[in-house]
Amino acid sequence: MMAAPMATRKRYSVMRDPVHGDIYLTHEELRILDTPEMQRMRGIKQLGPAFLVFPGALHTRFDHSIGTVHIAQKMIDAINLSFDLDPARGIKISDEEARVIRMAGLLHDVTHIPFGHNIEDQDALFRRHDSAYRYERMFSKETPLGRELEALGLREDVFSVLTKPGTEGRRDVPPYWSQVLSGTIAADILDYLARDAYFTGLRLQVDERVHSYFKIDRASGNLYIDLAKHDLLREDILSEIVRMLEARYFFSERVYYHHAKVAAGALVARAIDLLVREKVLFEDDLYGTTDHSVLDVLVRAAARATPETGATVRDLVDRFRTRRLYKRACVFPAYENEAIQSELVNKYFAQDGGQARALVEGRIEEMVRFATGRSVKVIVYCPAKEMQLKEARIHVRWPGVQGVNRLSDFSERVPRLKDLERSYQALWKFYVLCDSSDRDVLMKVQEVAATEFPGARNVYTVAPGGS
Repeated sequence: MMAAPMATRKRYSVMRDPVHGDIYLTHEELRILDTPEMQRMRGIKQLGPAFLVFPGALHTRFDHSIGTVHIAQKMIDAINLSFDLDPARGIKISDEEARVIRMAGLLHDVTHIPFGHNIEDQDALFRRHDSAYRYERMFSKETPLGRELEALGLREDVFSVLTKPGTEGRRDVPPYWSQVLSGTIAADILDYLARDAYFTGLRLQVDERVHSYFKIDRASGNLYIDLAKHDLLREDILSEIVRMLEARYFFSERVYYHHAKVAAGALVARAIDLLVREKVLFEDDLYGTTDHSVLDVLVRAAARATPETGATVRDLVDRFRTRRLYKRACVFPAYENEAIQSELVNKYFAQDGGQARALVEGRIEEMVRFATGRSVKVIVYCPAKEMQLKEARIHVRWPGVQGVNRLSDFSERVPRLKDLERSYQALWKFYVLCDSSDRDVLMKVQEVAATEFPGARNVYTVAPGGS
């Protein structure tokens, strides 16, 4: 890291990033990067177990956090340039505001736990990483990070940017402070789309001009993209926005919900679920862990569990470490199961569905053992019904319409937005996974599952030699 010449009196250092090139960080930001809480992020992969499918996907939330600061600054510069060109219509972001926004961008993912999207979003075992409880704990004066933020006078502002309105202890801040960082199109997604594409090797180009489209509405304080020029629709800008949303869907389909990534995450999530139910593992136990160390935590907790649970957890962890994933026996996608999807989710999703999952898994295992003489383990995997839905929440100024409104309000005028919404909903899949790769066993699991989930339509055909 070397000093970088800057026009202002502020001191910056430069970091070389493979995605964005040189990224400039203030010395305050470097102080925060050096805290144990931020250094832990070097051990949490941005895409969780996706590296088992895409070997290059080893980038971390530490990298992404720095990239988010870089994109946030580019957006701030564009917003301020737009203000200079037309001061009557917008708002300018001051240096002190930029200081807060950048720091919040650096810290927006610091509350993540390993495999968090599997454990929190898809299985709902714990509170989400962006819950107020997580941030309160992370920014507490009892932590090195909290003390550094307090010393910089940023603790309250950063907490307020990263938590939702109405949160206890949160003060009102301008909407655009948060919107620069999170939303349909913001610094977070602009970095991770480019970063995920780079490290998975998938072809995706994000037009950097998108950074220059942002403005702040003086009346509401909302960040928005101006789609109007001379009372005409800026179709080039609209197309670029939709193209980015299509890219997000493309990655959801190809990477974020790849079946092997789902199966790998299901192993870890099931191990945690079993240990939590026996009260030998708690949410707080995972806060200081990394992708590597959390597996050791699970094995140690397994030693305190019942012998059966302990053996199951050790097997699940070993399978993850050696990439011996459970195989697909059944796949029940949303597009073939609209009539029964809600029933499946209500019965089998999240912790509330744990008992129902255990019962049906036990029946399937017992009937397969009776029919084939083979002992198998089954995981019924049911994600949240709305886990894929990504509404177009970015605000826009539409020609002929007063003020700024959410882009989703104009979906009837942009058919591709409607198509994307339907496509996201169709990504939902209910799985029955099995620890055997034997085709006859998998087909027997299919046969038994058909009786356990009447009305559900499986679309998966077991290939010779297993899935």
